Amino acid sequence: MASLSVAALIADRRLGALGLSVLVAVVLAFLAVPDKQAIALVSHVGYWCVLLAFVAWLRALVQTFGADARLLSWRTLDWASVAVVAAGGVILLVHESFGFKIVMDELMLLGTSMSMHLDKTVLTPLRGNDIQGAFMIVEGIVDKRPLFFPFLTSLVHDITGYRPANAFALNAGLTFVLLGLACAIGRLLAGRVAGWLAVALLAGLPLLAHNATGGGFELLNLVMIMATMLLGVRAVEKRDGPALTAFCFSGLLLAQVRYESVIYLLPVVLVVLWIWWREGRAVLAWPIIFAPLLMVPYPLQHRIFDLRASAWEMFSKPGYTKPFSISYVPENLSHALSFFFGRASDQPNSIVLSVLGCIAVPFFLLLVLKRLKTLGGESPVNLTVTLFSLGFALQFGLMMCYFWGKFDDAVIRRLSLPTHLGLVVAVLAVLPAFAKPVIVRLLLGAACVGLIARSVPSMAAHAYSQEYIPGRETAWRREFMAAQPRPDYLMIDNDATLWITHLVSATPTVVAVKRRVDIAFHMRNRTFSDVFVFQRFNVDPETSRLTLRDGDDLGPAFVLEPVAERRLQLLTLSRISRVQEIRTGDELLTTPDPLTATVPKSRAEIDKARQQFLENYMKQLP
Repeated sequence: MASLSVAALIADRRLGALGLSVLVAVVLAFLAVPDKQAIALVSHVGYWCVLLAFVAWLRALVQTFGADARLLSWRTLDWASVAVVAAGGVILLVHESFGFKIVMDELMLLGTSMSMHLDKTVLTPLRGNDIQGAFMIVEGIVDKRPLFFPFLTSLVHDITGYRPANAFALNAGLTFVLLGLACAIGRLLAGRVAGWLAVALLAGLPLLAHNATGGGFELLNLVMIMATMLLGVRAVEKRDGPALTAFCFSGLLLAQVRYESVIYLLPVVLVVLWIWWREGRAVLAWPIIFAPLLMVPYPLQHRIFDLRASAWEMFSKPGYTKPFSISYVPENLSHALSFFFGRASDQPNSIVLSVLGCIAVPFFLLLVLKRLKTLGGESPVNLTVTLFSLGFALQFGLMMCYFWGKFDDAVIRRLSLPTHLGLVVAVLAVLPAFAKPVIVRLLLGAACVGLIARSVPSMAAHAYSQEYIPGRETAWRREFMAAQPRPDYLMIDNDATLWITHLVSATPTVVAVKRRVDIAFHMRNRTFSDVFVFQRFNVDPETSRLTLRDGDDLGPAFVLEPVAERRLQLLTLSRISRVQEIRTGDELLTTPDPLTATVPKSRAEIDKARQQFLENYMKQLP
């Protein structure tokens, strides 16, 4: 009795400390820090907050699984399931080329990981230069995208050395982790064969293969959803500090993968509250108390949407005036159906998963409503999956209210991946209601037939990705980089981050126009072996006249010589040109300066002249 009262007293004190931590976090995140200072704060402390959260998560995982891991033996492993996961991962990875699939996200994430690796700050480079072998980021911004994926990529950089392809390697590894977690949740819900069914359903989704071979954060988002759900199951089973800590920090890191993933904090909180209710006290480890403070950079970073109107990217879809509205739901639902049941050549979908998911969802909803009334008597896995179904539903609802929430759009398809994961969970959750084991085997057979007969040919052809021209242009530009005998050239391109992340000096076109005198200075001084510019032209179908894309025109001052061009899409021509000269009227700015300067006689004069030239040289970097 005395020990119980002591435990209750400790729990009350820790609960009070958690309340204070939440209060301080709210004040810092929403009240105390002005907008501009908030972005600067994210730049300087964002990396360290994610690092602390990640270390706390790993420590809790070791604490809660350490004893189980010591009991593992190669003789007791389910090697058949390991083989199924390995085969599924290989299928997802071998049919598409590794590359940047959604340029607007993936290059910004890679750029942020680059700054995290180089100086542990959160910054996406916009201008950068290779100066005598030392690459220097001249200018950058804090990007709107959450920090966990670039943080993990930066860790890969730290361990293996900086390479742009590290983002692809990370996603390739996460592919196998995702399938392993899916197999585990399927096994918990409906048995061993159901785990194989989960792997087959995911391996048969071409959209997953498209993202598994890219450099985006979609795979990590799915992994963290599944990991958090499984850790929730363990927290409900154990109800101790390490299990609860691992669960809570998994949810915290999940919230920092994608913008909308913060939604899944709701089921995390509900599971924690349920554990506390069952225990009759607040089960709290000390790391959880400080967790709210580590979340402060997330809302601070979100202020970018208030500071930069372009962050919502509403310019991409003229006619919309607000990012979210319930009035968008009917149109977005129509596009969702077009995606889930579209032709294999048009959409990277899985008809088997779409059909099984749509059949399972009504039964799953009824099951969730039933279990919500009897949560106290449900198994840990059923309770956790029931509460996490709220997260899947809210995420899908939010996407349907999003102005650009059209799942059949080449850029937006990836946002359907959590919904696909929800469909897999729905199928697995309703399987126990069908007691005959033959049903699971029949579904597994159908999933395998669909994978072989439809999904593999679709992945191999990947015709659905050809309409997204920025991705194809990026692949072509990377081919151009690989073909250059020397890396010490300057590229003028409004997508300068691509070149900078590949350690090529680059500056945006809009900056080059303003700083043409500076670029001319460096051309005169042979700073770069060459100066190139990337431009896209639209082709008039009637006259064949080429018109530059908005923002790509350097003006008459730049005299260009085409060196490479490719027709990547009908009525579109991509071109890379060499800058031959820069003029101002009749004056040629790139002509070398006349040799009229006198050579200083003293060492002090030489050093002073060298220092003055260096300062001027650095100020005029493009």
